[in-house]
Amino acid sequence: MISILEYNPDWPDMFDEERRFIGSLLEDFIHGTIEHVGSTAVKGLAAKPVIDIMVGVKTLESSKKAIQIMEVNGYCYHPYKGDVMHWFCKPSPEIRTHHLHLVPFESKLWFERLAFRDYLRSHPIVAQEYAALKRQLARESNGDREKYTREKTSFICDVLKLVSANN
Repeated sequence: MISILEYNPDWPDMFDEERRFIGSLLEDFIHGTIEHVGSTAVKGLAAKPVIDIMVGVKTLESSKKAIQIMEVNGYCYHPYKGDVMHWFCKPSPEIRTHHLHLVPFESKLWFERLAFRDYLRSHPIVAQEYAALKRQLARESNGDREKYTREKTSFICDVLKLVSANN
């Protein structure tokens, strides 16, 4: 089952705490910033209660050694979208409180994640439309995370088109 919860005002603090932890572990790999992304990063937005964290790295190749560091510190690595990021979850694939994305700083994915987050932050009506879609998809996906994620893609692409049209 995929649970979409009302916004929790503790989510930014949960991000800050984990950002400090990750920053201390990955200081040799960080190239850029550590960003709170995903729905928990948008004030007022309903979300799965999973804190998404994006860390800028120089390249995927140069950050491969970070995988082992994160694995011995409570993160589970999975080669999901391995051509554009190193992806982790915590504490386990079945029970997730955090997702960690090591993404090349200023890559296309880097800019898209920030653009989508920032658009939702500044357009509350669109954010509420997204929340309604997520609730619907959570009901319809029967716990299939891949289907849930895949079904959100067209909405996300439409928002990214709006962002690029306004730039």
